[in-house]
Amino acid sequence: MKLDLVDVFCNGPLSGNPLGVVHGGEDLSSEQMQAITRWLGYSETTFLLPPIDPAADYRVRIFYPAGELPFAGHPTLGSAHAWLEAGGAPKQAGRVVQECGVGLVEVRLDGERLAFRAPPLIRTGALSDAELVEALRVSGADPARVVEAVHVANGPKWVLLRMDSADAVLASEPASKAPPGTDVGLAGPCAPGSAADWELRAFFANGLGQIVEDPVTGSFNAGVAMHLFGSRLAQGSYIAAQGRKTGADGLVYANEDAEGVWIGGSVRTVSQGGDLLPV
Repeated sequence: MKLDLVDVFCNGPLSGNPLGVVHGGEDLSSEQMQAITRWLGYSETTFLLPPIDPAADYRVRIFYPAGELPFAGHPTLGSAHAWLEAGGAPKQAGRVVQECGVGLVEVRLDGERLAFRAPPLIRTGALSDAELVEALRVSGADPARVVEAVHVANGPKWVLLRMDSADAVLASEPASKAPPGTDVGLAGPCAPGSAADWELRAFFANGLGQIVEDPVTGSFNAGVAMHLFGSRLAQGSYIAAQGRKTGADGLVYANEDAEGVWIGGSVRTVSQGGDLLPV
């Protein structure tokens, strides 16, 4: 087995969300994959496998410290990058088709970046009163600064609190505990002239029920983009910043075209082909 370490949605050296990508783990059990993921300690680790669907270029299983995910964004771009770097040749030039828990996800070369097509939202609509109370508790967001509270689930069960400004997003102080499966994010518009158009933060609960702030979150960005474009709160394209409260400096490029909504970013290899001994 080989292990790659890649930096996803980066904006310079070691500025994005790290990902471990394991090649050659076909004989690993789910329990072994979970153990490797917990030991590495990243928000996610992926395992590249031969595809089952003939339309796919590869299959990936995505784990986070508390379990397995049907889809996640930064693991999708990082896995596609690692697969290509290892010599993978897509069936269609310039397009990679990933098989994962939500089905087939398309990744395209977008200049020097990679971009995945955002999967459809599986839950939308306003939060209930009880859901809003919990989202406010988890995120620490100021209720007076919340403009909208909606579901943007696309595999992970993300809920979005749209804030009145980037400053309100950055001022929030999250709780320390939440039930496993909690996925709460914030988004607010940046001031004119900023390097990005939107500021995002995303919080999830690990296997111990501790709140973790994710440096840069592709699935949450995808849910936000589907909502913003669908509500015409954004048109064409925009840039989102995420990670500044974690020490990261991620940039996410969202655009909408005739094919759908695309979530893109830069991906860099940090370490490639390290031996991973049997576990």
